[in-house]
Amino acid sequence: MIRKLLLTIGLMQVSAVHAQDAPIAHDAEYYILEAQHGEQWAEDDAAVDALLAEFQQKNGGKPPNILSILVDDMGFGDMGIPELNAVRGYATPNINQLSDEGMRMVRMYTEPSCTPTRVAQTTGRLPVRMGMGDTTVDISGFGLPGNEVTLAEVLKEGGYNTSHVGKWHMGDVAESWAMNQGFDYAQHAIHQQGQLTIFHDDAIREQVSVGLADFDPVYTLDDLFRPDASAMVTVVEGEAGGPVREIRMQAGERWTAAKYDEMNQAFQDKTVEELRRLAGESEPFFLQYWPMIPLDNTRAGRDGPDSPNGGLYADKMQLLDTWVGDLMTELKTLGIEDNTIVILMGDNGHFTKYAPQSGFTPMIYRGGKGDTTEGGVRVDAFIRWPGMIGADTMINNIIHVSDLFTTLSRIAGADQFIPRDRLVDGVDQSAALLFADESKGRRDHVIVYSISTPKAIVKDKLRLNLPGPGESPILAEFFDIFRDTHEKYPVSTEVGAWGGQEFVRILGRHMGRKEKYPDGPPAYGVPYEGIENLRPESQSAVEAFLLKRSSVEK
Repeated sequence: MIRKLLLTIGLMQVSAVHAQDAPIAHDAEYYILEAQHGEQWAEDDAAVDALLAEFQQKNGGKPPNILSILVDDMGFGDMGIPELNAVRGYATPNINQLSDEGMRMVRMYTEPSCTPTRVAQTTGRLPVRMGMGDTTVDISGFGLPGNEVTLAEVLKEGGYNTSHVGKWHMGDVAESWAMNQGFDYAQHAIHQQGQLTIFHDDAIREQVSVGLADFDPVYTLDDLFRPDASAMVTVVEGEAGGPVREIRMQAGERWTAAKYDEMNQAFQDKTVEELRRLAGESEPFFLQYWPMIPLDNTRAGRDGPDSPNGGLYADKMQLLDTWVGDLMTELKTLGIEDNTIVILMGDNGHFTKYAPQSGFTPMIYRGGKGDTTEGGVRVDAFIRWPGMIGADTMINNIIHVSDLFTTLSRIAGADQFIPRDRLVDGVDQSAALLFADESKGRRDHVIVYSISTPKAIVKDKLRLNLPGPGESPILAEFFDIFRDTHEKYPVSTEVGAWGGQEFVRILGRHMGRKEKYPDGPPAYGVPYEGIENLRPESQSAVEAFLLKRSSVEK
């Protein structure tokens, strides 16, 4: 009861603070573009408003439902193009059909790894702004701060029902979890596939992980050095303001490949169940499905759908494609496909450390997960909204994953609830999407971070890979990424002669804006606190973590 009261008060505060007419505060480059295109933007905004009003009139006065699917570790070109499927030796026919029925966002940029991309999409802000640029595998004691305003919170203020199923990976402290970040209901893993498919018992036996169980304990003094994945909390479930419980895991039970398969199937089944439940309500809904596959690192218990590729991830990608097809069929069966926006995209590039046995290697762009090259942050991205976004269309202007926060808020008629007391990196791209017009985009640059350090600047078709500390800026490499997708042939002299200082000034303006809107820390706390059925082994794992943390203060 107390938690529900606190949640209600919190939502009232969000409404009071953020439902205001002041303009959204953006990064510096936005205002340079606005100064040049502001009059056209105003006309475009009016045209967008007219389109959205017409849609709502036909839809019983309601904005569209939103189904957002974020796929783990898929490089650009691996979904949506049958010819490239054939090159790989596997098929994604349902995702290809989704691409044909909607729009491909060709220049979708994400962050280099899972957590920061999910933070950017969820908050509309670069993860560095709240200390969430890193990706952790095991118990860490930090997460997304409760004072961040999420897309779910914005849409909830706008009258939406909200639900999240699948991966989360934004912290192991209670305030960071989805049911405490604006979702009416959530079922999600606390950690990610590092725990759930890379160092569980079957993975140890298959040498996917080494050094966890294949050692002589006689020579081991520190019994807390090696984490036990089975002692970590796996999947939790709960409603906003209600109890949070771990599900499908009993005290003393070991995590295995079979448990991983069970979890993934359960996430898919729950997503279908939630889709049916939400479709029966009178309010519009925001359903977020973040599957854990295609990441699956063991051979144990594997069965179809097999592909000629035969890679560990490629085969599971075919299974995920089947599941996406099932969701699209369900939308049609429920009679809501025309008033539901579907977004499907990757969260970063390939997990190249597990290539080529995964079945995937970088294809169009160089690099993968964790890299700040184009291959680390360029992903497949599709959006379908029948009758509103043209079928079989594409736009090639720059979009960053944070733009989805602002754009979807605008389309939902809830952008008045976007906070005005902080800098929001996401810009409204609704005009570019609805009119399939690249000239109507509102972003022409991306600053690519590695955790908390800017590593590259992309501006229209040019990319500067920033020199490291102590390195001469004269040696900084420029690339024309239209001509050189693998960043092999620098055009540093040709571009640097005129562009060097221009790129330096972009970074300078970005850093200057931080002085007005300083970065903050993540939320810190006791891991797993608030899970009412915490297993004894999980409690022991937390105690070990706290012991290690306290050693710094001795």
